Amino acid sequence: MERILTPRHGVRRERKGIGTERLVVDGRGVELACAVNLAKAAATGARQLWQVLPGLKPLDYTDPATRTGCQELRAIMGAMGSTKTTQDLGDAAAARAAEPTWAEIVAAHGRIAARIHRTPVMTSETFDRMAGARLFFKCESLQKTGSFKIRGAANAILSLTEEEARRGIVTQSSGNHAAAVACAAAWRGMKAWIVMPKNAPRVKCDAVEGYGGKIAFCEPTVSARKAMCAKLQAETGAVLVHPYDDDRIIAGQATAAKELLEEVPDLDAILAPVSGGGLLSGSCLSGRHMRPEIRMFGCEPAAANDAYLSMKTGELQTMEASETIADGLRASLAPRTFAILWRELAGVLLVSEAEIIETMRLIWERMKIVVEPSSSIVLAPLLQAGGAANLQLAARADGQAAKIGLILSGGNVDLRALPFDAA
Repeated sequence: MERILTPRHGVRRERKGIGTERLVVDGRGVELACAVNLAKAAATGARQLWQVLPGLKPLDYTDPATRTGCQELRAIMGAMGSTKTTQDLGDAAAARAAEPTWAEIVAAHGRIAARIHRTPVMTSETFDRMAGARLFFKCESLQKTGSFKIRGAANAILSLTEEEARRGIVTQSSGNHAAAVACAAAWRGMKAWIVMPKNAPRVKCDAVEGYGGKIAFCEPTVSARKAMCAKLQAETGAVLVHPYDDDRIIAGQATAAKELLEEVPDLDAILAPVSGGGLLSGSCLSGRHMRPEIRMFGCEPAAANDAYLSMKTGELQTMEASETIADGLRASLAPRTFAILWRELAGVLLVSEAEIIETMRLIWERMKIVVEPSSSIVLAPLLQAGGAANLQLAARADGQAAKIGLILSGGNVDLRALPFDAA
């Protein structure tokens, strides 16, 4: 037997002989022809999967066990090459959105590798003790432009045709995506119009202008950003490069987790910040391909908890505005990113403003790394009472403490206004 999924999910795949496998869901099995014709196997399996879940049409997605089981079923079908949507499995409530393929993620990595840093993975014995786990920090705070955003921006902009490049680009951002777009646009000699909220940190505005971007300020609301972006696009004819609702962006962001798993392949979980969801959904896609049993968690300010509410209700929730200190986490999920997270995510972990600030201070002090509030949020849940045990990860076969990857998303902070100076 080849166990490819964690036992708690009640889903496993049994190899019965050459060319045949048996998919077992909660003790009930479906025969799947394999090896001979994967495409046919996927189609056959998709038709049969629903038969092992009698009486659940449509599925009750408010039940965590049901939702987790179906996430794993979709992961199996995706790994087999299925092009069937979840509606083909009888589940009209959770239609599978288009998403970047693994081939597209690999291609994105090849496209941008020469332009970006392969950022280091660092460890801290102090934080290991505090969290009760072995932590591996992917330091995107040391990335070009100071954040992971250059990965997606570079992939999107380097993918544009020459005609599109001549038109220039327009985007909206509170800062890090703006700087990344301006930088990548400069590499191609393109014009870049950037919509930014008027309360964006000065240091991030300075970076955008330093890379040659043209800033248009707006009110700090989601609707104001969209309206200004649409206005500029209409006036200039520029191509929109959305900060997260774009497969090219998601594929680029996925390369951070890809690198992390290449360096630490036996991670039990990855924690990443969540706002619009580009980084987290991309991380989920890399995790699904490279380590199917890995558990993925989003980390979000309690003061901007739209992703948490979306996962809790099963419906996309948005917030018009928020006042969290984590200025990079003030956006809301898009349907595209929500569809991926709904299927793949183990949960969203909420963090208070005080915890964000205190964790930021600790990272500066103990690891000597400059991180911004939106970045420190990934460590904060592991420093709460209970530590890594709160994630309820399966025990490792080697008997060692859990291995957890944390993506430190960025380090663009105004050194003249450090939050812990006033705390």
